[in-house]
Amino acid sequence: MDKREVQLILKQLKINPNKKLGQNFLIDKNIVNKIISFSEISKNDVILEIGPGLGALTEELVKYVKKIYAIEIDYRLFSYLDEKFRNFDNIEIIYGNVLELELPFHTKVVSNIPYSITGPILEKIFFKNKPPIGVLMIEKNIADRIFFSENSKNYSRISVNTNAFVNPVSRSTISRMSFYPIPKISLSLIKLVPKTEINSFLMEKDSIAYFLRFIAGIMPYKNKNISNALDIYFKALTKRKYTKEEILMILQKNNYENKKLLNFTPNELIEISKVFYS
Repeated sequence: MDKREVQLILKQLKINPNKKLGQNFLIDKNIVNKIISFSEISKNDVILEIGPGLGALTEELVKYVKKIYAIEIDYRLFSYLDEKFRNFDNIEIIYGNVLELELPFHTKVVSNIPYSITGPILEKIFFKNKPPIGVLMIEKNIADRIFFSENSKNYSRISVNTNAFVNPVSRSTISRMSFYPIPKISLSLIKLVPKTEINSFLMEKDSIAYFLRFIAGIMPYKNKNISNALDIYFKALTKRKYTKEEILMILQKNNYENKKLLNFTPNELIEISKVFYS
């Protein structure tokens, strides 16, 4: 689909692209091919596509895979896609909000995801035991945080959480001109692959939920010493669990230096969350 074709279809469907829904439609065939290449798809893959839009990527994926589940939140686009792919038996178009649906089994997520809900999508789909492979078009600033370097200003909550569950293996900058309307943000195509071995603490729902709350609570204070970050976090809880002195004692007992939080690796922060969970 080129820009003119996309504009014509949107006019016929009486759709004005909605920024809140992240409706930026892919108009560059080369980028579609690049996504397909990144995905390394096979005939055995079961694909989840979030926000297929007008199906520019979907119509290529459907040629190569066992099954596609394409989730679309805009009913007009859902109806358009349902008609467009009605003769294919390996695709199911699902109407609804991906954050609210119970997701079907899938082996890979291949999507130009709505940029405003990147964090919640990552949490729902990838922050769990045995996540799928992900090939995602996301905001470049978020990609920079996922592909962080040591002591980097980009080191953040999303850096720790993502790298706790998956390995970011590839990224590529994508031109904003590849979409209509042109998004205001810079974009990256990234590939995430499940870790071969996940930390045992992150295998159960309760401990995963604790870890995500723990990281959300301390990472805003990444430039503080870890004892101070933890002290602020525990003070904010309805029922405080540890005093500053107890925090320092626990860290010392477990051989952790009282250095700046940003100097701890994701793996170290998993283990520290495990200590305080216990």
